[in-house]
Amino acid sequence: MASRVVLDAGPLVALIDREDRFHNWTIAQTKTLESRVELVTCEAVLSEAFFLTRHVPGNVAALFSFLEGGAIRLAFNLSENLPATAALMRKYSDVPMSIADACLVRMSEIDERTRIFTLDSDFKIYRRHSRQSIPLIFPAP
Repeated sequence: MASRVVLDAGPLVALIDREDRFHNWTIAQTKTLESRVELVTCEAVLSEAFFLTRHVPGNVAALFSFLEGGAIRLAFNLSENLPATAALMRKYSDVPMSIADACLVRMSEIDERTRIFTLDSDFKIYRRHSRQSIPLIFPAP
């Protein structure tokens, strides 16, 4: 089974927005991952990505093409993970943690082999199972 990479909104936005400062880095990272991993995300991340790319021509077509073409798969059910996701948001309310971030952390708890592909430095603060750092694909400082 291929390893899983959980995709956050930042890299998803950078993939389709050529003006994003992380566009080239994200494209390069994605190319190195393509054949070796399964890219997964959740509906909350998609919602953020649609909002953040509302100014990008063709954003809707691009985002849906990732899903319809199988490049990215939805792999989280919030209803089934509501207590754990809510607990994460309560724990990190001082950050504050978005629902999308909580879903991604929870996804990394469910399958500990996963890494989170993100541009959000808050993931350096978050811990899965309260104490484990989360493996990240994150740009070097």
